[in-house]
Amino acid sequence: MTRITVAKGDGIGPEIMDATLRILLAAGAKIEVDEIEVGEKVYLSGNTSGIEKSSWDVIRNNKVFLKAPITTPQGGGYKSLNVTTRKFLGLYSNIRPCVSLHPYVKTKHPQMDIVIIRENEEDLYAGIEHQQTDEVVQCLKLISRPGCEKIVRYAFEYARMYGRKKVTCFTKDNIMKQTDGLFHRVFNEIAKEYPEIQNEHWIIDIGAAKVADTPEQFDVIVMPNLYGDILSDVAAQITGSVGLAGSANVGDQCAMFEAIHGSAPDIAGKGIANPSGLLQGAVMMLIHIGQTEVAEKIHNAWLKTIEDGIHTSDIYKENVSKQKVGTMEFADAVIANLGKTPEKLKGVQYLKDSIIRLPKYQRKAPAKKSLVGVDIFVHWSGTNPDELAEKAKMMETQNLKLSMITNRGIKVWPEGFEETFCTDHWRCRFKSDENSSISGNDIIQLLTNAISHKIDTIKTENLYAFDGIAAFSLGQGQ
Repeated sequence: MTRITVAKGDGIGPEIMDATLRILLAAGAKIEVDEIEVGEKVYLSGNTSGIEKSSWDVIRNNKVFLKAPITTPQGGGYKSLNVTTRKFLGLYSNIRPCVSLHPYVKTKHPQMDIVIIRENEEDLYAGIEHQQTDEVVQCLKLISRPGCEKIVRYAFEYARMYGRKKVTCFTKDNIMKQTDGLFHRVFNEIAKEYPEIQNEHWIIDIGAAKVADTPEQFDVIVMPNLYGDILSDVAAQITGSVGLAGSANVGDQCAMFEAIHGSAPDIAGKGIANPSGLLQGAVMMLIHIGQTEVAEKIHNAWLKTIEDGIHTSDIYKENVSKQKVGTMEFADAVIANLGKTPEKLKGVQYLKDSIIRLPKYQRKAPAKKSLVGVDIFVHWSGTNPDELAEKAKMMETQNLKLSMITNRGIKVWPEGFEETFCTDHWRCRFKSDENSSISGNDIIQLLTNAISHKIDTIKTENLYAFDGIAAFSLGQGQ
């Protein structure tokens, strides 16, 4: 018997959770449930995190969390509980299978069978944002080597365990050469350890277009957080309905399982919501806790129900579907099919041990790190970069000289173009001669000079070389 934590969520959450638990128990799942309250009620009670401390204790004690969709109030400084949960509990891997159910669910891609594995803790979802000037705000994109290694290795281990033939990496490293470049480099490194599995890399924009057009070309796709979030929803939708997809969020110690769709408050309480997404998440949960026979029984019964044409309104189609049912009627149909397998759709068969166990991350020997310059971000309302350059030169020290000014990443000095539109947010790059090493005192002197000349510095970013290789981007156009 496994003790799990359950949250019924908001909107349609309670309805689809009740239906899902009903199926699990009817199938013989050996679970005991501890229910907690999360989401809108907790938010509106004044708790901006959307969850009470005592609920965290229940989740961490049980290690397994089945969560229905929740509503995050707009505005007011509320943070996404999904993102918070993934990061607090170290749920680094998000797994979203996207499989066509043709011809029973309408799709233009009858051969589609993709698993998207998304990094879950980093990237822009770190949520580190600041307003820096009147006109400019920033969001920091954070990518780490440990984060890349864990998610890429998980993708290859998943492919190996489930007999998948290929792993594809999507990034935008033609533009973000440091962050996405690291993800791509790690992918190439780890791919060499799995010679039996094909590997390839696509730039995210054309890769996404290929997924939308010819998804049958892909098998397992691994991506950084933001791209994975967007593309997994796209992939789920083009299988026929985002309402059919579940996901697992897996870490070294804990795991959370959910539907990928939202709380759909417009249909809440009407008894018409499709519980399939949450049910698929629950099937993944059963596999995670070792109850693979029950997971297999439920998944095959669900496929048989879809094949029988017993459909909720979101996927109901004249001349294909045979009966339009509500949430609980659909659950009853799945229960009636327990022990049966589909005749035309491909049934499932799970390994008894389907838990992916990664080796503990081994930190690499540190590189030789040298401080070679600094980017000083300046709030300045002028429009002539040459004029700003004259002011910035007043900040120079014996070891640090102004080498470049950019605006929104594009080089505007020296030799900028008058056609380039500039905001009030400027990056002034100061570097040492020939990348020779400097000290923190040089930067302190630079900032002291800025204060004395009334230059409004809003941020500094140190420029480093690792083992003699510059580890910072050029200015666009440099």
